[in-house]
Amino acid sequence: MSGRRPALGFIFITLTLDILGIGLIVPILPELIEQYQGGDLESASTTYGLLHATYALMQFLFAPLIGSLSDRFGRRPVILISLFGAGLDYLLIAYAPNLTWFVIGRVIAGITGANFAAGTAYIADISPPEKRAANFGLIGAAFGLGFIIGPALGGWLGDFGLRVPFLAAGALTLINWLYGLFVLPESLAPENKRVFSWAKSNPVGSLMALRQFPNVLGLISTTFLFTMGHQVYPAIWVLYTGYRYGWDTKDNGLSLAFVGVMTAIVQGGLTRMVVGKLGEMKAALYGLGLSVAMYVCYGLCSQGWMIYLCILVGSLSGVAGPAVQGILSRSVAPDQQGGLQGALTSLASVAGIIGPLMCTSLFGYFISDRAPVHLPGAAFFASALLSLVALGLAVRMLRHFTPHSAPAPESSPVPSSH
Repeated sequence: MSGRRPALGFIFITLTLDILGIGLIVPILPELIEQYQGGDLESASTTYGLLHATYALMQFLFAPLIGSLSDRFGRRPVILISLFGAGLDYLLIAYAPNLTWFVIGRVIAGITGANFAAGTAYIADISPPEKRAANFGLIGAAFGLGFIIGPALGGWLGDFGLRVPFLAAGALTLINWLYGLFVLPESLAPENKRVFSWAKSNPVGSLMALRQFPNVLGLISTTFLFTMGHQVYPAIWVLYTGYRYGWDTKDNGLSLAFVGVMTAIVQGGLTRMVVGKLGEMKAALYGLGLSVAMYVCYGLCSQGWMIYLCILVGSLSGVAGPAVQGILSRSVAPDQQGGLQGALTSLASVAGIIGPLMCTSLFGYFISDRAPVHLPGAAFFASALLSLVALGLAVRMLRHFTPHSAPAPESSPVPSSH
């Protein structure tokens, strides 16, 4: 047990600094894109959605490869190489002279960001089955802590120049890489390594491989719809609050920091309590149900201060993600965690391709003169509908869930070097 704590602590710090780096640029990114687009908000929202989709597309293409490489060579080298590439990429974006170079930077960011598969597999490696949901909650806690500091700092740094937050993000990521170079131990046991397979390392092959896990297939549609609805936050939060409430980078930085505080509280502490008391299945259903109400509230808020009430209550829906993640991880054998996490990251990336395009298109259309009704919150209502369908599917699928109990398959061991 003592060997697990330093490793889990490092992954938590790594994810926190990763999210902090992302949080630094969130408040200023839409404004920077709007400058590239000559101040046209409708065009900027479309471009912003395309950039998010590009990032997600790269994750979709590369997450299975990174997950499979981590199954073959270990989590440590994959995580460290990705971190180093991400740090250099932030510096590239900081000095991008035009939108074309900016897009190239986002492509590289999507590739390096696919190391999430290795990170979640690392957590699965060092967590006993009964604690995986709680430990996966640390991902949300890291997200929350990173978003406490990142957006507020990014909004402040943005006053010194819209590119300054990218420089700060690059520096933090490279410091994190250097720290991991000396601290991070390997988590994958030698007997759980498997032969690398291209068939399972491409997005299509990775997704098709999920057919051997009926429980995963049963929950995958729920996960996909829930994740796609969640894309409304990175896609239009800054655009929506700026348009509807007149918020600037500091206002958005503070609101996102509050999101981070609540996420850290829920994922870092309440998730363990809720899952421990209700179990993973009930926690997942309650979280999904609350997310429906939360999206509707965001779409109806007529005053900026109301957003904070929605964040306060709606953050409790965050128990759904770790609960479902824990259920899914218990559906497969130990030597298949990397492949599963790679496939799940790919599916999340598909949602990340479709979701931002859907949300920014709805936002841009319903604030334009072409819309039959002025409805800035249309994207939030669409996310509420997606979560409602996800809830209905989850109720049906979880009735038949059976955790994996068979021993790890012996068909793909790593050949001995002796």
